[in-house]
Amino acid sequence: MRPLNICMVGYGMMGDWHSAALKRHDVVLHTLVGRRADAAGEFAGRYGYARIETDLDAALANPAIDVVVLGSPSEHHEEQAIRCLNAGKHTLIEIPIAMSLAGAERVVAAGEASGKTYGVCHPMRHRRERESLVARVRAGEEHIRHIAGRFFIKRLVNIGATGYRRSWIDNILWHHFCHFVDLAAFLLSNDPIVRVHSHLGPVHPATGTPMECVVLGETANGASVAVHGSYHATFRLYDKLIVTDRETYLFDILGNSLRTEAGTVAIESEQTNCARVIDDFLAAIRDGRQPLTSGPSVLPAMRLLQTVQDGWDARYGAQSLPGRV
Repeated sequence: MRPLNICMVGYGMMGDWHSAALKRHDVVLHTLVGRRADAAGEFAGRYGYARIETDLDAALANPAIDVVVLGSPSEHHEEQAIRCLNAGKHTLIEIPIAMSLAGAERVVAAGEASGKTYGVCHPMRHRRERESLVARVRAGEEHIRHIAGRFFIKRLVNIGATGYRRSWIDNILWHHFCHFVDLAAFLLSNDPIVRVHSHLGPVHPATGTPMECVVLGETANGASVAVHGSYHATFRLYDKLIVTDRETYLFDILGNSLRTEAGTVAIESEQTNCARVIDDFLAAIRDGRQPLTSGPSVLPAMRLLQTVQDGWDARYGAQSLPGRV
């Protein structure tokens, strides 16, 4: 089997991380698609992409390309994913799959019709340090009682994690909370979330987007989920807590540590963990299966996020927002 030819869309932090992960595999970094030719050229040269394009359709028309990895801004994921799948390309979509439940369902429909391997980058599902817990929960040997997540970052100025001033605005609900909500839905698949309460803040006059969010969920068996965060924080907080009937697990993502009753141990960095998404996706293509985070499997989280968005729309009026057209 010849090496797969990869097309990367986007040259931000996730384009960076995914490209580094891809270089560990027997693949060809074929084409880099970016909005600005100069920035795309610099990125392509750094990682060894053979070609650059500023037009996605031009890249998709190239029959040599086997796989597209979408690391573009969140609001473009839906339409770009559908174009990639309709063009017959295996497609890995950066989180979130779309900015609405209806959009996610459209991507899933296109993916199922394509016959190609497609999936979404949800790295929290891939934590090596959580694999034994997932197995015990699935086997009914350990039961989750509470999941909590915190995400706090300063986003009053539109500069991403790489220091690059971005052309797009992030979305605290559909992007950052999607990580936590999906993990909760994934871990609680045997005890689904049935009730949701939420607060999504008003539009900020400078950024044009809500800056605070709280999501509370209750499962059929009385377990609870709590996610809260803000784009106003003066320093970063990024962690998650899982309480079961056997143990308490505190994952400090920024500190690369896991604390349990037995003490604190080091865990893989966020980038190293994220590389597992690429590992699984390429293996899924090779094995003719769908990846761990398949399109249909993210729909429960998207339904929950849509419930929160519907509540905001009812309060403030449905409207286009930066990052969510």
